[in-house]
Amino acid sequence: MHLLHQRGPLHDLPDTQEAYDAVLADVVEQALRRITPEGNLEHPDCHDDIGDTSLGTTSLLAFAWQRGKDPRLPEAVRRSLAFHLRERVYTEDNPGYPNLRIRNSGLPYARYVLEAGAHPIGDWPSTVWALLQAVDILDAADGLVEDEQRTALVELAHGYWEWLTEATYFNPQEAGNQAIGCVVGGLMLARHLPSEEGESVRRRALAVYREEIRAHRVSDRGALLPPEHGGAYDNNYGPISLSFLAQAHRVSGEDVFAEDGEALARYIDARLTGGGFDNGGPRYSEQHSGFESVLGLRYFGARIGSDIGRYRGDSRWGRHAAKPDGGVDGHFAWMLIWQIQDRTPWHRTPSTKASRHQLRAGTVSVAFDSRMTPSVVEADGTYYLPAAVNRQHGFGPVLDGFLLCRPMGEVRVRDVQADGLTAKLVTKPVVGRDHVLRHVRSLYVTDGTRLWVTVAVERLDGAPYLLAGLPYAADDGDRVRRTAEGDVTSAGALRLTHPSGEGADHFDARSELTQEQAAFALAADPRGYGNPDEGWRHLVASTAYEAEPAPGAPEHLHVFAVRFGPGGDFTPSFEGDLTVHTEAFTAVIGPEDAHGDPELAITAC
Repeated sequence: MHLLHQRGPLHDLPDTQEAYDAVLADVVEQALRRITPEGNLEHPDCHDDIGDTSLGTTSLLAFAWQRGKDPRLPEAVRRSLAFHLRERVYTEDNPGYPNLRIRNSGLPYARYVLEAGAHPIGDWPSTVWALLQAVDILDAADGLVEDEQRTALVELAHGYWEWLTEATYFNPQEAGNQAIGCVVGGLMLARHLPSEEGESVRRRALAVYREEIRAHRVSDRGALLPPEHGGAYDNNYGPISLSFLAQAHRVSGEDVFAEDGEALARYIDARLTGGGFDNGGPRYSEQHSGFESVLGLRYFGARIGSDIGRYRGDSRWGRHAAKPDGGVDGHFAWMLIWQIQDRTPWHRTPSTKASRHQLRAGTVSVAFDSRMTPSVVEADGTYYLPAAVNRQHGFGPVLDGFLLCRPMGEVRVRDVQADGLTAKLVTKPVVGRDHVLRHVRSLYVTDGTRLWVTVAVERLDGAPYLLAGLPYAADDGDRVRRTAEGDVTSAGALRLTHPSGEGADHFDARSELTQEQAAFALAADPRGYGNPDEGWRHLVASTAYEAEPAPGAPEHLHVFAVRFGPGGDFTPSFEGDLTVHTEAFTAVIGPEDAHGDPELAITAC
């Protein structure tokens, strides 16, 4: 079974101007066939996310006319714009809308669902989207839109801005992408207003960004991020926020957008596997955005010098928003326009800088969470998630059902590259059920095709084992599919276990259930509104690789050694405190330096 939303890397989409012209030509033909006598360009199956969609398709027609001067387009643009101005502008409060600060303001807004009171919670982002569609039309209006319509559209866009920033609470869904999109709309609108009025809107947009977005960033993996639906990052919406930051920097030139975009881009780079797989987020666990992420990944990938375009997108939205039949939907139209306007080339090679939360070489990568526990391991085309035992999640030694991976103090990290090998040593102080402080040293070494993991801890009483990951997905090149096993070898006995209990809180990788489906089933709220990250934390047990201690370890240590990926016999040896010999390298974990950080030396065999 394939994961529906993680398909090919986004940088694989052709991005030449000729390719974009072909996309626009298809949009034009679809729109001209679809337009109704009244000027409506909405997809016939559109029900929600509807308030901006006809206007969005109008903006694509205006942009296509600006590029190619197709004589069929001016009349279609004027007729469809008139439809929006006449039929899709609402000034009476939507019954049941909970986020108004000023009632009966008379300011215009766009509805998420047209029926009054049917689903008003989405009106704020729909109005942001409508503002963005409007300013894109204004950018292409010269010689295309008559003065009377242009004046009405400027007034409407200004009204949208005032409704978003004055009549309602700002960013009521705590969605960073929506909030930054609103700021972009204000910055673009300012260019179409008289100078004094425009400067006022620009100042207000920058103040909103500083006070309502930047001041509320949250920390994850050492980065400050715009919160997304109440969490630090969502792998569907986070790259969309990156695109908004790119556009904000493009239209304003303000350094703050470049700084924050680069921080978010480096964070994405660290959490992505080399193959572009990622999971996790407070709104969706596995759903990935498509073309909406291209601008930000391309723009900031070039700025930070890394190939974040490897991010796997949803190819069903490879060029523009689309309905199940493939028909164009105007939702997100502005993002297609902006990525065509931006000529930044893709940066295709990985960053050479060591990253605290990432180990990556060749086809092997490990992304680490804030506690420096692997959040996903990639080796030999297989992706491993942290396993669960007794409601504890992670990667590390287990004794009497207790997982030793949560730090009780500073986590020290040392990165080394030598002889074609890339290595990371992670040292954690941890406390077990007995309240004894122990130091767990985890060494990760890769030659670009295999990953060796060695975990050492002071000798434990009983029968400890290493919880060594949940095999979850495999790479088919242009698709990601489910799997329940991987190529793992252990120096001690190795077993692949599956949970013996039943119910939603026991995840068996052999089932067809996806991680996202399981996470939503455990979340407190319905799918689409619950937090799957929070739900997944309720998991009691999962499929897991379990490795027993390696033979021949020094008397004072328990050492676990596993290898992910292809290879022959695996018989590592150990000496001292601690030298590790394998078929590919010798690693010496030396004494602590003057700062208390353990030394590490790697030599290839």
